[in-house]
Amino acid sequence: MTTTTTPPPVHGGDGAWRAVRAELRRRTSLKVSLAVVVLFALMTVAAPLIGALGGWGPEEFDKSAVDPYLGGLPIGPLGGVSAEHWLGVEPITGRDLFARVVHGAQVSLLIAFAATSIVVVAGVAAGIAAGYFGGRADAVLSRLMDLTMSFPSLIFMIAMMSVARDANRTLLMILVIGLFGWPGVARVVRGQTLSLKHREYVDAARVGGSGPWRILARDVLPGVAGPVIAYTTLMVPGMIATEAALSYLGVGVRPPTPSWGQMIAESVAYYDTDPMYFLVPSLCLFLTVLAFTLIGDALRDVLDPRGGRT
Repeated sequence: MTTTTTPPPVHGGDGAWRAVRAELRRRTSLKVSLAVVVLFALMTVAAPLIGALGGWGPEEFDKSAVDPYLGGLPIGPLGGVSAEHWLGVEPITGRDLFARVVHGAQVSLLIAFAATSIVVVAGVAAGIAAGYFGGRADAVLSRLMDLTMSFPSLIFMIAMMSVARDANRTLLMILVIGLFGWPGVARVVRGQTLSLKHREYVDAARVGGSGPWRILARDVLPGVAGPVIAYTTLMVPGMIATEAALSYLGVGVRPPTPSWGQMIAESVAYYDTDPMYFLVPSLCLFLTVLAFTLIGDALRDVLDPRGGRT
């Protein structure tokens, strides 16, 4: 009788990524989601260049594009869509929606990606330390996770953003959102580390004289990479929605700096008279969140099947 041993994750990396590529070829929805993510990522990186294609800056007023006799509503169909203004204009100001949406993507996604990076780095470090070293380190870090997760995070974020009026709003939002996100990642990584540290190849490395930091870097960290990658892609939509919610509530990014949440908040007063003003940023937010969610679900199914749906 032949006994088969499941290979450790560190040795199955190539197979895992082959499975990811096979999943990409199989799912049309995943291809579309990746295309959407790449599009908005390009908008984030090259917002000034892409925004300039329309010929208008995000803060330029075009009073000729709105009708002062109709309360500043855009002139023309679909909120002022024309060859000059590809997605129409804002009511009253006449600012170009294409330029505003592109620059808003830069702000919204920059905050989401930066906050996610902080969450992942802090969560992985805390989770691996708690799971591998155990004892007092595990007790202290676990209680810190519990304490952080017990805070009503949204209320605390609103309070922090309201008090710090003169701070750099973008940087403050990144730090505040990151502050409350790391315990979820830490708990996932801690559980994976508790399982991995008793595997045969980790025991062999320990017996072979490898120190704890070498074991963590070469054996444990690659083993938790799959679940962390899957968890991260599922976390990005939440970060985008959090930034949008804070900006919508008026405690996020301040005008005139555009963000999708801020644009949605400003468009609520015009949703019945100029629905395009509401639909454009809302659709961008919806597509981005949906695309990351679909990608995260696919990666979780492939890289972390035990954590997927049953």
